[in-house]
Amino acid sequence: MLFLFLHKMCKFIYRLFTKKTASLINEAETTMKKYLIVGLGNIGAEYHNTRHNIGFKILDFLVEKEALTFETNKLGDTSTYKFKGRTFILLKPSTYMNLSGKSVLYWLTKEKIPIENLLVVTDDLNLPFGSLRLKIKGSDGGHNGLKDIQDKLQTTKYNRFRFGISDEFSKGRQVDYVLGDWSSEENEKLPERLNKSIELIKSFGLAGINNTMNTFNGK
Repeated sequence: MLFLFLHKMCKFIYRLFTKKTASLINEAETTMKKYLIVGLGNIGAEYHNTRHNIGFKILDFLVEKEALTFETNKLGDTSTYKFKGRTFILLKPSTYMNLSGKSVLYWLTKEKIPIENLLVVTDDLNLPFGSLRLKIKGSDGGHNGLKDIQDKLQTTKYNRFRFGISDEFSKGRQVDYVLGDWSSEENEKLPERLNKSIELIKSFGLAGINNTMNTFNGK
């Protein structure tokens, strides 16, 4: 009788352990297929079509193209885009550009997304208009949004997608240029560049950071 009891107990413990292990594996696999895509920008109609808001613009373009919607949530507007087994949490922080890090840290933690699955989309004065540049790490480059993210995450090692806005402004006019609207010529070229940006985001989730850099950087 004792042997039979012990045998049943062993089988029960084995099944329990196997089930728990499988559950942990499934959770880990799900986590690794989830991505946080953060578009940087400032809230408010006056900033809607400015160069500094290209992060918002790219995510808005993706959401509109895929017939999705944004919902207003804590520290930002979010939308969920599912594509080929991957889940992309799209985030537009509502904290204003200079405090973006608070929102990024909150949503990384809430969605249990590893930092290597984070992609921050931002503007870059040092790149020609429409040029795409993906990097795994780097300095904030004087960008206040990236500076706050670096401060809140306590690392410079996070993926960032820089969209070139060029530096065609006269001395002392940088702020006006960055917070200014796109020119008519830029507006004509933006749709193609936005489509290319969406392809980059999808590739980030499907092909990985290194393959995506090789495919899109400088394109």
